[in-house]
Amino acid sequence: MLTKFWRAAAPAAAAIWLTAGLAAQTSGPGADLSGVWQGPYVPDMTRTGRNQVGEPNLPFTPAGEKDWKSYDAANGDYTGSCLPFGLSRSVNAPNPFQIVQNAGYVAFLFEVGNWFHVVPTDGRAMPKDPNPQWFGTSIGRWDGDTLVIETRGFNGWTRLDTIGHPHSDQLHLTQTFRRTDADHIAYTVTVDDPVIYTKPWKNERVLTRQKGELIEYSCEENNKDLREGHIKAWIPPTAKH
Repeated sequence: MLTKFWRAAAPAAAAIWLTAGLAAQTSGPGADLSGVWQGPYVPDMTRTGRNQVGEPNLPFTPAGEKDWKSYDAANGDYTGSCLPFGLSRSVNAPNPFQIVQNAGYVAFLFEVGNWFHVVPTDGRAMPKDPNPQWFGTSIGRWDGDTLVIETRGFNGWTRLDTIGHPHSDQLHLTQTFRRTDADHIAYTVTVDDPVIYTKPWKNERVLTRQKGELIEYSCEENNKDLREGHIKAWIPPTAKH
């Protein structure tokens, strides 16, 4: 029960903490990205559709192509077991997310799973050996009015999107956020993973400001497919050996 409490309370705590001292970025570097934002649902990052431009021909390495062709979610997808979606798949989700920022940090509060990801923007360098995590380790910087976020240190257990495009623990994500007007953000994400892809590739989207608030999300509450055995439980790779 205590674990559930902290999981539910963490996004709200992060918002309160970052809001303290929050100032609109009008006179300093960067821009004010704060608000609740909705992107297009991106189950397949190769597709182009409304408010999104995908990369239709992914440059797989032999290892990447083998992983992609052998993947079958019916054999156990980690999201079906209510484990963290990871950074890419959380942004890709059909649920909105909130951006909260101050002079030294930008926080992403994801409605899906009620997960959060805090990005320092105080000029620090990427850790040389970051602890492998579901969402990786990020650092941010401002390039004029564009927020650039570099993320490394992934555990290699997630997928980039719903249909399962792969990545390894060597994944390097570069995201950019640029406010184009009061209600829109131009967003890009560049995927660089030398184990899975022969060269970096990019996906572009438009995020739209929402007037409502985030709501509570519980994957476990009614996960009948998992409880009743309709889908297989996901097993971490380290537990299979």
